[in-house]
Amino acid sequence: MVKYFLGHSVLRSSWDQVFAAFWQRYPNPYSKHVLTEDIVHREVTPDQKLLSRRLLTKTNRMPRWAERLFPANVAHSVYILEDSIVDPQNQTMTTFTWNINHARLMVVEERCVYCVNSDNSGWTEIHREAWVSSSLFGISRAVQEFGLARFKSNVTKSMKGFEYILAKLQGETPSKTLVETAKEAKEKAKETALAATEKAKDLASKAATKKQQQQQQFV
Repeated sequence: MVKYFLGHSVLRSSWDQVFAAFWQRYPNPYSKHVLTEDIVHREVTPDQKLLSRRLLTKTNRMPRWAERLFPANVAHSVYILEDSIVDPQNQTMTTFTWNINHARLMVVEERCVYCVNSDNSGWTEIHREAWVSSSLFGISRAVQEFGLARFKSNVTKSMKGFEYILAKLQGETPSKTLVETAKEAKEKAKETALAATEKAKDLASKAATKKQQQQQQFV
């Protein structure tokens, strides 16, 4: 059995902008798990298509139940190959990705097609397919369920990262991450608490001074 995923996303940017942002996606606040990216092959075909192969290194912590099955010295980094075909004439970009280690535990294969949105030529749509498989006897179904859930979570992060980079390239202010928003809220709360403390001290000081003056009047 193989778990299958089919999804559709829209980026409110032109295909040219998305194509440019694709090669500049990392780093971004949503991709801290991506450690390295290296181009291992690139060529332009006679029909003017750009073929590329990249090697990505990502951190991918195993769930606790999986850590019991593998030695402690097993690398937690995942090596991923990404093949892409860019057709500038038809404005399409197709990518294929798959992991080349930890294949016994799980293999995740993904295919994405980036093309001009059918309803708005200034937008780009992404058709995404993924296949999650495992060869572990007895627990392959649980591994596939876990892999599919993690894949869906990573898709959400990937889209947010894409939007972040697109905003930067277009000179806009990228939307803040939840961590940044929480940090700002925490700092603001500290400032508010500090201001309240100082105000309370000031009021207490004024009250003490007034009381002292009143006492002196009765002496």
